[in-house]
Amino acid sequence: MKEYIMPFIYLLEEMAPYLLLGFFIAGLLHAFVPQHLYRKWLGGNDVKSVLLSILFGIPLPLCSCGVIPTAVSMRKEGASKGAVTSFLIATPQTGVDSIAATWSVFGPAFAILRPLVAMVTGFFGGIAANVSARREEGDPAPVGAAEMPSRPADAPKRSFGAKMAEALRYGFGDMIEDIGRWLVIGLVLAGLITIFVPDDFFTTYASSPLLNMLIVLLIAVPMYVCATGSIPIAAALMLKGLSPGAALVFLMAGPATNIASMLILGKTLGRKSLAIYLASIIIGAIGFGLLTDALLPSEWFTSHLSQTFHSSCCHDEASDTPWWQIASTILLVLLLIRALVSRLCGGGHHHDHDIHETESKMKTYKVKGMACNHCKANVERAVSAVEGVSSVTVDLASGTASVEGDAAPAAIVKAVEAAGYSCTEA
Repeated sequence: MKEYIMPFIYLLEEMAPYLLLGFFIAGLLHAFVPQHLYRKWLGGNDVKSVLLSILFGIPLPLCSCGVIPTAVSMRKEGASKGAVTSFLIATPQTGVDSIAATWSVFGPAFAILRPLVAMVTGFFGGIAANVSARREEGDPAPVGAAEMPSRPADAPKRSFGAKMAEALRYGFGDMIEDIGRWLVIGLVLAGLITIFVPDDFFTTYASSPLLNMLIVLLIAVPMYVCATGSIPIAAALMLKGLSPGAALVFLMAGPATNIASMLILGKTLGRKSLAIYLASIIIGAIGFGLLTDALLPSEWFTSHLSQTFHSSCCHDEASDTPWWQIASTILLVLLLIRALVSRLCGGGHHHDHDIHETESKMKTYKVKGMACNHCKANVERAVSAVEGVSSVTVDLASGTASVEGDAAPAAIVKAVEAAGYSCTEA
């Protein structure tokens, strides 16, 4: 069993420093870049809005579920369908954390190619969505755009220290809670692939790369896996003979799609935009996968991976690993354990105290569609903006929102639904 476990312990050691750096940068982006800037420049039904939405989205560490509320909010505030579609395509495939982790496992070639492919597929998907929208009635801003909550103009400005605290809390707290379990699942699946998938499974179909990619697509499109969690799975598949192009298909389609996000997109943007979104990802993934296998040397993608796992086979003594890499691995493991425990515990205690003193003003609502802390923050922000709400606490684990104040329940439900979720009074 050691021969199967050790490569992935070493894989975690290789990824840990890059992941921690990525989480920190992600926290800085979250705390120091105002959200309204991501929406302000995306309203035009033109090429500029598509390009800007891609540039905004690529560094953001949002998964395919976390990106949905952001996109819904952008759309409600007047962003074009093209801008929203390109944002939805490009953002889940990348992120500063996953780019850094990709470099650590696969080397620079994949780390550069991955965001480049996300940019190209997002661009063409966004342009196609804009063209489709122009054929309709001018792609008007949806009803209720003015009702979306935003940061109040008179809200107090936070100090640099407060923003740094928020960056650390988000990067090493909320974000690890969101993707931690998927990273662990990715590592476990990678181990299972190593043990149970025959070494010649994909080499059997080596003469038909398109068939390889179609098999990968059938697995990747409906499943949920974040951009970072997809890396160890792709690495394990490549070790079993999967071509770099087919691995790229998995790295693109896996994070960008899942059944839940497709259902929400169909409801929010319409069936045509959903079809464009899926076609852009599928055609782009297969096209770039075939080009990668045909035009680029496979050594660019396999040499670093082979060195990583070859080193792991000879990695018997802790002294072989630099102290900072060991420290990073221990810290990452502790953060993952904390995140998984916090996720399991649910955090429902936040609003239990003094609840009996406010029973007359406290109402509980059932919110469906939340999948990460980004979703939770969207719901809290939407409800907080409703007149008459004095406080709101959202419990992600139970899918409930506890609202204190004299706001009308219908207004609460409307605000949550405007943010892209379903809501009923409990």
